[in-house]
Amino acid sequence: MLKKSERVRTFTRHDLRAAIYHCCPTLSRAEARKIFNETFDELSDALVRGEPVKLRNFGTFNLRAKRQRTGRNPKTGVEAVISARRVVTFRPSPALLTQINRESVDCLPD
Repeated sequence: MLKKSERVRTFTRHDLRAAIYHCCPTLSRAEARKIFNETFDELSDALVRGEPVKLRNFGTFNLRAKRQRTGRNPKTGVEAVISARRVVTFRPSPALLTQINRESVDCLPD
């Protein structure tokens, strides 16, 4: 088990906003926040409308409908109805996969 100091840090909305702010020195923090919020509002709205969101060299977010089904609590074995719902799926682009795999190979010990 990893110790607290060895755990991987989660990249958050705050980190993304800070990255926007730092890469564009002419932006104020408020402007960077507005750009970030507007971008994610547009992405969210497109998914709510059922439209796929494709980000070049990153991947595609799609909406998938799941039917109602009967599930089972693994601990107690009690059956329960799982309602129909929509879920978001993500498929990474080949460019992102290549980058991830190249960097993960560089991190492996010899």
